[in-house]
Parts: sequence; structure tokens; C-alpha cells
Amino acid sequence: MPPHALNSRGAVRGPWLLVLAFLSMTAPLSTDLYLPSFPRVQQEFAATASGVQLTLTAFLLGMAAGQLAFGSISDKFGRLKPLLAGNVGAILASVVAALAPNLEVLIGARLVQGICGAAGIVIARAIIVDLTHGSETPRTLSLLMTVNGVAPAIAPSIGALLEDPIGWRGIMWTLSGLFTLMMLSVSTVLRETLPPQKRGEHGIAGGFAQLFKQPRYLGYAALFATSFAAMMAYIPASPFVYQVVMGLPPVAYGVLFGLNAAGLILAGYVSSHLVRRIPAERIVGTAAPMLLVFCLLILVVALLPAPRWILALPIWCAVTSVGFIMGNSSALALDAVRHVSGSGSALLGAVQFVFGAIVSPLTGLGGEDAAVPMGVVMTAAAAIAATLALVLRRRARRA
Repeated sequence: MPPHALNSRGAVRGPWLLVLAFLSMTAPLSTDLYLPSFPRVQQEFAATASGVQLTLTAFLLGMAAGQLAFGSISDKFGRLKPLLAGNVGAILASVVAALAPNLEVLIGARLVQGICGAAGIVIARAIIVDLTHGSETPRTLSLLMTVNGVAPAIAPSIGALLEDPIGWRGIMWTLSGLFTLMMLSVSTVLRETLPPQKRGEHGIAGGFAQLFKQPRYLGYAALFATSFAAMMAYIPASPFVYQVVMGLPPVAYGVLFGLNAAGLILAGYVSSHLVRRIPAERIVGTAAPMLLVFCLLILVVALLPAPRWILALPIWCAVTSVGFIMGNSSALALDAVRHVSGSGSALLGAVQFVFGAIVSPLTGLGGEDAAVPMGVVMTAAAAIAATLALVLRRRARRA
């Protein structure tokens, strides 16, 4: 065990937790800081809106592929060297993006930025599994997701403030600085957590084969992904639901979106304390059915001729419920595959991105003035999550 990684209670110490949280904030910082700059990128390169959108798509595809690559590599060669290599690659890709002479170079740089930036996300989870045991694993992952919930809540506002004075190129330079700070933090604070004798003997891809031999991992990974999908059905539909369906002004939408993010953060914080007294399986087994109930309420209110503002309450409750599920379900999944936790973390993250990519467009099928598609998709995802939670809890009781 690395010195100074854990305190006397077996919990991850503050400096380690802060660095791990910083590493896992790669995705929201690299996407949300940049989103307000889309119009300026389009204007500078005389590009179409869909062309500019490819810069985000490339980054997200890179994140999915990068997690798969760096997760399995870290099981074979340890955590620290792949993590530092990913940081260096992300710095260089950010510099190329800042200097991009055309849209094609920017898209390519964002792809590499996503691949290399994924190292921080996937290896941070694996390090937590290396260090913690028992209730400390779900507790620490819940705390990590609590900190992560802050980034998407504030990053778009920060990006909007930066966009005017420094432009999108300045934001790319800012990201290169953040990745440099990540590398310095890793070098200064973290130490190797996977000793040579514990590294996999299955080859780079062999760790993934081990995952499919663990039904418990697969079950909780699916529960993690489907609960995340329920939230991803809400996020892209939220501007239309709040501003068109409910008729709220943009300022009110921003306030309510922030309150929902606060509910998610609060749930993660509360969960991190509950898990020391209540097993993570029980927390998930209670929160998943509650998520289904709230998603059903969203659908019912959307279908009935009820006042539209009522939708805000079950939406908040549904998003908050997800906060009790994601940290605990990811911990329960990774606990079943500690011998290949890097590969387990990689597949968990990749599936999360894939489900988000599948679900997001479905909520727009009914047009921008309909909350029904959002309610249908959220309910379907929540129904699968609740069913998985029930089956997994029954299996745990039998075991």
C-alpha cells in the first residue's frame, strides 16, 4: 500500500481523493467548457453546425475508446505510467487543438484528446478499488461522483465567461493547462497502487474476457448504465421541457437545472455516509425502484392535462435518485472483479458513454414541445434498472 494513501480508518486521504476527483473531471471540463464556443468555431472555419458538432462527437468517441484501452493497459503495466502517458498525450492534443488551422485538424485533435484524457477517468476508479475495501469502496466512489457533479453544473457558465475574452482557442489552451496541472498533481501526490505481483497475466485484452465470467459484475454494470441512461434522457430534453413545455424563461431553466444538479450532488454525499451503516446493495435496491416510480410520475403528468410546472418535482426526484445508484452500483460491480479492476472500470465507462449516446436522440422523436418521449425513455431505462436491482438483491440473499 502506498504511504499516506489511507488514514487510520482505511479511507482515502484528502490529497489523494482530490487528485482522483480532478482526474475524473476530464470529460465534463473538456466538453462543457467548450460548448459555448460552438458558434465562434462555426464562424471562424465557415463550417456547418453538424461539422462543428463533430468536434464533440470525436471527443466522446475518443473517451469511450480510450477508457477501454487505458483500463486494460493499467491492469497489465500498473496505474501510474499509463496515467502519466495519457496526461502527456492530452496536453499535446490540446495544444494542437488550440493551433488548429482548419476544422479537420480540430476534429482529429479532439479525438486524440478524448482518447488520452480517458486515462484519468478510468484509472482513477481503478486506483480507488486498489486502495479500498468493504464499505469504503462505494463510499469513496460516491464522494468522487459528488465532486464530479459540480463540474457539469458550473463548467458551461465558466465556458461562457471565458468564450468572449479568450475565445475557443484560449479555452483549448486552458485545457492544456488543466491537463498539465493534472500531470503535476499525479506526479506529486499519487504513487503506484498495483504492485507487479498483482498485475494481470491475461494480456492486454484478456482482462475483458474475465469480466464476462462474473455475472455479478455484469449485473451491476448494466444497472449503472441503465440508471445513467435515465438521466441522459432528461439532460438533452431539459431545455425544451422547461422552456417550451413549461413555458419558463431561460433564467428559470438555469435555476431548475442547477437545483437538479444539486440534488444529484446531495444524494451522492448522503449515500457516502449511509453506506457505512447500510449495505450498498440495500441502498441500490431501494433507490432503483424509487427511480422507476418518479419516472412513471413524469410520464403520467406528461400524458395528463395537468399543469406543466408539476413536471419539475418528479424530474428533481428522479435525478436525485440516480445519485444514490451510480456510485454504489459501480462499486459493487468493480468489487466483483478486483483482479482486473482496470478492465472493469474501462468497460463500465465505455458502456456508460454508449448508453448515453443511444438514449439522447430518442427524447427528441416527439418534437421539441413534447415531454412524453422523455418520460417514455426515462421510464423504460428505470424499469430495466429496477428489475436488475431486484434480481441482484435476490441473488445476494440466496448467496
